[in-house]
Amino acid sequence: MKILVTGGAGFIGSHLVAALLDCGERVTVIDDFNDFYDPLLKRENVAPYIANPNYSLHEADIRDRARVFEIIEKEAPDVICHLAARAGVRPSIEDPILYEETNCRGTLNLLDAAKERKVRNFVFASSSSVYGINSKIPFSEDDPITSTISPYAATKRAGELYCYAYSHLYAIPTTCLRFFTVYGERGRPDMAVAKFTRLIHEARSIQVYGDGTARRDFTYVGDIITGLVNAIYTPSRFEIVNLGGSHTIEVNGLIALIEKNLGRKADIVYGPVAPGDVPVTYADVTKARRLLGFEPTVDIAEGVARYVKWFLEREGRKLKGAAN
Repeated sequence: MKILVTGGAGFIGSHLVAALLDCGERVTVIDDFNDFYDPLLKRENVAPYIANPNYSLHEADIRDRARVFEIIEKEAPDVICHLAARAGVRPSIEDPILYEETNCRGTLNLLDAAKERKVRNFVFASSSSVYGINSKIPFSEDDPITSTISPYAATKRAGELYCYAYSHLYAIPTTCLRFFTVYGERGRPDMAVAKFTRLIHEARSIQVYGDGTARRDFTYVGDIITGLVNAIYTPSRFEIVNLGGSHTIEVNGLIALIEKNLGRKADIVYGPVAPGDVPVTYADVTKARRLLGFEPTVDIAEGVARYVKWFLEREGRKLKGAAN
């Protein structure tokens, strides 16, 4: 099967590419290697796959409609897995137009191309942020979405609605997966686990928004990949499905786990709650279990231990390389 992965050089995307290649699939990646974080990290992510004959990489922006159509016509994918997006709640408040252009118009470009190609399945990466300030926990796919509180969340909800419209109009099998705070090896440096680990390791202070009692449903990347792969192989007319660890931990508790694994104490600076932040995220994964056979298997303690081990090994290799 031929599978197109947008954002395939990023954190989740590069893990998905590895899993699909291991399954013997032919994988095409679209990624623009933008500077939201260091593009060299994405180059590092794709390096192991460049020589694989089942892998092809196109450096392109999903906002470029003509280029998207050109690539999809050339590669003729059976499935499109659309992960590419401008991510992050706080940056979206600073530049909402960029988020609209990438996350909404970019998604429409992919859906239009999927319609023309008549793909067998379209998988869209959404976000738990669409739930916003949701008074009912855990969050269920049936909960009304009325309180999104950031442009990023709004663009992800818009993407879901576009997916529904195209599924309805053109019979494109579509699954929207709402990811809950994904972390793990290769994690984006702006995300909590990666950011706190580096700052504590370097004996620098960490900024916590609020008093650290906000709770998050952190989800290990390996579990997310299992859900993604199962969604790719399980087309449905249209479904929205949560993928989460289905367990919450306070930010203070997360910091304590990182301290334990690094063997260092954090210098914590508490500040005001950031605009767009929500007090809790918590996934009900009943639907994911039923439709995708999804079961989160890596709890936060084990996942943080894996991440810190990977981080320290990578830092060691960098030091060794610099010494040589």
